[in-house]
Amino acid sequence: MAENNDARRTVELAAITGAHGISGEVRLKLFGEGVDALSAHKSFIARDSGALLTLKKVRSDNKGGAVARFAECSTRNDAEKMRGTVITVTQDALPALEEGEYYHADLIGLAAVTDAGEELGQVIAVENYGATDIVEIRKEPPPAKGTKTFMVPMTKQAVIEWDETKLVIAADFADD
Repeated sequence: MAENNDARRTVELAAITGAHGISGEVRLKLFGEGVDALSAHKSFIARDSGALLTLKKVRSDNKGGAVARFAECSTRNDAEKMRGTVITVTQDALPALEEGEYYHADLIGLAAVTDAGEELGQVIAVENYGATDIVEIRKEPPPAKGTKTFMVPMTKQAVIEWDETKLVIAADFADD
């Protein structure tokens, strides 16, 4: 993934899970806000190879995913070769964020500190298990015993503020 300070860093929107039919269509697992959000873009970047993918059409699979056709994929064999490909767009291709909103990619890599200034570690992941986003922080330095990471909910009570360099966590939520 691109460095956190790269103005053109990418955001993952979907992953190709396999072929659909015989004419080169692919099944997609969606990471964003559905087929409408995906269809707003005409081209994508394959995360690992950097290849450009041109969207010809996309539709819901009525199971929470989608079926898509890319100009670069015209046979079932082409589609099968694309299995596992994560499709991304550059962040500047996405809508502007409102106050308090963020892209997960903006948080990953940030230094985590308490509101008292104590250094905790680095954000390594953002998960969502249904209620709210949760940031996973790798402790630095890692302890000799015990857990090497801890999680904090992305709520106003737990995460006081963040910017392009750090995430400030209420000391009560810090795992010592």
